[in-house]
Amino acid sequence: MTRPTILITGAAKRIGADIARAFGTNGWHVIIHYGSSVIEAEELAETLPSAEAIHCDLFDSDAAVAMIKSLAARLDDWRVLINSASIFRPDDVTAMDSKAYDRMMRINAKTPTRMAQAFLSHAKAQGGRRVIQVTDQKIENSNPDFFSYTMSKHALASTIEMLADGAAGPEDRVYGLAPGAILPSHDQTAEETGKSHVLNLLKRKTAAAEIAGAMRFLADGHLESGKMLFVDSGQHLLNQPRDVIYLARDGAI
Repeated sequence: MTRPTILITGAAKRIGADIARAFGTNGWHVIIHYGSSVIEAEELAETLPSAEAIHCDLFDSDAAVAMIKSLAARLDDWRVLINSASIFRPDDVTAMDSKAYDRMMRINAKTPTRMAQAFLSHAKAQGGRRVIQVTDQKIENSNPDFFSYTMSKHALASTIEMLADGAAGPEDRVYGLAPGAILPSHDQTAEETGKSHVLNLLKRKTAAAEIAGAMRFLADGHLESGKMLFVDSGQHLLNQPRDVIYLARDGAI
């Protein structure tokens, strides 16, 4: 293996797949993690110059750590771990869904944190390793909707600086990337998506390609370790009382 390696969780579809293509077409060996989307993951791997698909249920954080250790034992230049997989389920500030909370906190916060710890303990890389944790612009622009999801992203964001200070070596970097509204989510219609995705300071749709480009920038390690990069056309600088899904749906725009 002469190419540097990157593992991207949740890379079979949506933004994860765009990130995989951005790295795969620029000289990287891409490990495409998937949960249930085996067909999409294998088809994506076949389209890239150097790629493989790997399965792991991220609800099982022990299994995720075992996956990291197994990969680290066979990869000589594993430079980047991107934790982009997450689940997005509705509950609100008046009625937390306990089961949804447990699942989202584990998949969105606990498991990516444990994976980062294992990666920084076991992976070998030339020129330092990079952990990129995908959070959400909601960590600066919170509202009562998707309550447990937002809590999980706050929890994940809180680990980034601590991991950078205490688990990373001098050549390593630990980052957060906080996207805004990029692709249709939850139960949005096409019309609602078009309206909601321009509810930001620049009044423009943030493209998935911008997320992929930001990931490549972070993979080069130019930003100070422990920092968060927002790619959301300024959405996090607003104070939106509800999720943009409902702002668009209710006409409160």
